[in-house]
Amino acid sequence: MTASPVIVVATPRTGLVLRRWSGSVIALVSVLGLAAIGWPLWIPVPAGVQAHLAVAPFVLAALVPAVLLLGTVLLTDGGLNPRTLAMLGVLSALNAAVRATLGAGTAGFESVFFLLILAGRVFGPGFGFLLGCTSLFASALLTGGVGPWLPFQMLCCAWIGLGAGLLPHRLRGRAELAVLVGYGIVCAYLFGLVMNLWSWPFLTSITGGAAAGGLEYLPGAPLVDNLLRFGWYTLLTSTAGWDTGRAIATTVALLLLGPVVLPVLRRANRSR
Repeated sequence: MTASPVIVVATPRTGLVLRRWSGSVIALVSVLGLAAIGWPLWIPVPAGVQAHLAVAPFVLAALVPAVLLLGTVLLTDGGLNPRTLAMLGVLSALNAAVRATLGAGTAGFESVFFLLILAGRVFGPGFGFLLGCTSLFASALLTGGVGPWLPFQMLCCAWIGLGAGLLPHRLRGRAELAVLVGYGIVCAYLFGLVMNLWSWPFLTSITGGAAAGGLEYLPGAPLVDNLLRFGWYTLLTSTAGWDTGRAIATTVALLLLGPVVLPVLRRANRSR
């Protein structure tokens, strides 16, 4: 039987190979995840937070088997082997323990981003996607952070690990670290943006009707109007506070630990 065609090329020393089926699973999960996060923009929803309970469990119920399917596909098409699978378990447990110890996003500080970025960079996009999901799931079980936000946090972190694996792999030294820091800053703000998009329609509707010129979500309003309201909402409630704190924490962690952790992960990758 011939191997599946490669759609993302990565050398053996810089990351796992992402083939047709594994790439298709990631693409499908990502499209469905984006639809689950942004659906209130084009489908009017009732006021109140009950919509959380209606949507989030279905997203989590679909995400868990999708992660298992992706792991199975990566194992069968050569993307994972027993050593790399063991590394996935170790890094997931480490991320969960660090997040439980240092705080699960308290005051914007997010302790798992730097390791997601470094591991995705070394082991590739498929590994990074899996690590994002498993790290947040394990962390939620440790910290009691299981709630309607969990599947969306898992997706966001999976995308962070995926993107790190897709960065140009020939960079080394200071140039590589600079790119990783820049990527980490972008991820910090995008994470806040996506998580706000998920919660904004429901949190702002708790107060009742939306006043003209306000920041509230307007069911049935034109897409542009709601996007403008959402942009101002994110800027005023998240960008300068939580998101900036997350960006600073990720930058400091990458600058301090990146030069130490990257060689260790690369040695583990070469020995697989």
